Amino acid sequence: MSFISPTRPRPQRPSILLQILAALLGGLVLYLVGAGAISSSYQLLFSGRVFPGISMAGVDLSTLTPEQATTVLSQHLTYPTSGRIVFQDGDHVWVATPSELGVVFDAGTSVQRAYGMGRQGGLLSSLASQLNAWQGGLELAPVIVFDARTAQRYIENIAKQMDQPVVEADLHLNGTEVVYTAGQVGRLLNVDKTLAALLAQLKTFQDGEIPLVIEEQTPQVLEAASQAEVLRQALSAPLTLTIADPQTGDPGPWTIDPSLLAGMLTIGRVQTDGNWSYSVSVDTQAINLLLGQIAPTINRSSKNARFYFDDASHQLVLVQPSVTGRLLDVQATTATAVQKLLQGEHSVTLGITVVQPDVKDDTTAASLGITSLVSSYTSYFRGSSAARLQNIDTASKQFYGLLIPPNTTFSMGAAIGDINLDNGYAEALIIYNGRTITGVGGGVCQVSTTLFRAALYGGYPIVERHEHAYRVYYYEQTATGTDPGLAGLDATVYFPLVDLKFTNDRPYWLLMETYFNPGDYSLTWKFYSGDDGRTVDVQNQGLQNVVPAPDPLFQENPDLPPDTCKQVDYPGDGADITVIRTVAQNGQQLVLPGNTIKTHYEPWQAVYQYGPGTSNPESLVAKGLCH
Repeated sequence: MSFISPTRPRPQRPSILLQILAALLGGLVLYLVGAGAISSSYQLLFSGRVFPGISMAGVDLSTLTPEQATTVLSQHLTYPTSGRIVFQDGDHVWVATPSELGVVFDAGTSVQRAYGMGRQGGLLSSLASQLNAWQGGLELAPVIVFDARTAQRYIENIAKQMDQPVVEADLHLNGTEVVYTAGQVGRLLNVDKTLAALLAQLKTFQDGEIPLVIEEQTPQVLEAASQAEVLRQALSAPLTLTIADPQTGDPGPWTIDPSLLAGMLTIGRVQTDGNWSYSVSVDTQAINLLLGQIAPTINRSSKNARFYFDDASHQLVLVQPSVTGRLLDVQATTATAVQKLLQGEHSVTLGITVVQPDVKDDTTAASLGITSLVSSYTSYFRGSSAARLQNIDTASKQFYGLLIPPNTTFSMGAAIGDINLDNGYAEALIIYNGRTITGVGGGVCQVSTTLFRAALYGGYPIVERHEHAYRVYYYEQTATGTDPGLAGLDATVYFPLVDLKFTNDRPYWLLMETYFNPGDYSLTWKFYSGDDGRTVDVQNQGLQNVVPAPDPLFQENPDLPPDTCKQVDYPGDGADITVIRTVAQNGQQLVLPGNTIKTHYEPWQAVYQYGPGTSNPESLVAKGLCH
């Protein structure tokens, strides 16, 4: 590439000869032949020399031969080697001569241009150039050859030294170690634009500083030092969960090691107002899971106080104090744990909600609306084994002094709790899957049957009731014998599959009292509440569709001695029974669930077991020796 500066006129220098020539030229415009003669004479006068008034880059070349002009220009025009072009980026400075940037002075071409001025073109053009040079002088620019590839390589070398890639800030965990690397702004030298600025400066044939055109690229996240510090503080110690003002027997404290905390911390990127940054958050699901494991050791249901009703004073007598409940507030505790952890704190007090009982120790009968006995029923179970008596006693105690709120459906299964050996129950005969077998809790249905009858005769709505598979002779006993009219008034419970439920539909609380009497094999269930004037009449329509019991079944039992027999199941005729209850209040009949009780019993055979080697177990039964 080469470039030439524009021609500039020199300052005027008037002379007599110039005035004469101007007068001649002005007068001879119409005389071209004469003008040609003058031009030819002028060229002949300066043949082999540069016309007067011609200069280049400030060097006067007037009347010099081309060889002399070349020498003079080479001595004076040293810009390509002596000039200084400066590039700067902060403290880094690069200085180059124009020749190092590809600039070369073409002396031969420059002199040819100076020598040809006034000799090229047509007659008038040549004559005009001669006159301009003589009259005002002509300043010509030297011919400079510019190799842009050399300049580009120079600038690219600068770029290699100053360019830096954009680097995103990095924040992550390596176990419990916080790994943080700050980001870096990317800087790229725009070679093309810098080259264009350099070319413009070189055309001036002067020293100068070239602005480096630097383009910066900012990473999405440049720094995350504060978030890294949050992580370090969070993992600097275990997180401890405690109960405020713990009492004797309270669980805790619980400690979460930093290794577990690290798994609960989440590092992510968020955008706010178009700006990206790192965020540190806590996995609330993980904390909720942990608190879910802690909750059962903390949670405690509130329990109403238990009383019995003193018939003489009509006052409640406390038999079991109330219990204040408490409930772990998982959501509030999680929020507190997250806040504390992100603040670098490591002690969290569990959020616990206190649940007050509805009935406290100082509650009065009047405040509950309890004024008198509203229903009572006694069942009998002569012939029960010691294990069965134990189970009846254990189960009935669960209900002594229990209160049922107004307009509440009561579930016996939910109130009785777990029936197992640890809770005081024994193994006795139960009906299971169509057979009478030995199982834990045999006899509990004596309790459910007694409760069912107390609710039935009290006029309460019966929401759920299930009969036994067959007639059980215990449930037809009276104080003096048996009464078939009690058939169809039993209730079995096998919670949660089978339950007994009734509703306290009165505006008063209902207090239940149970009395187990092993002396006469009886269980009495009493209901105390407010008397709303109900009257109850229960009519049993008797056995219908009777199906006789099958013949007895005899089974060998290797655990029994020879010639011994034991009855393990009892016969019962199958039948359908309907019991009609009529409940009236202030002369109006009340339509309530449980006013019609329908029961279906399957026919049941007696089962006898005998010892190995027994020749005639039937005879033992006939002789009354099989019990």
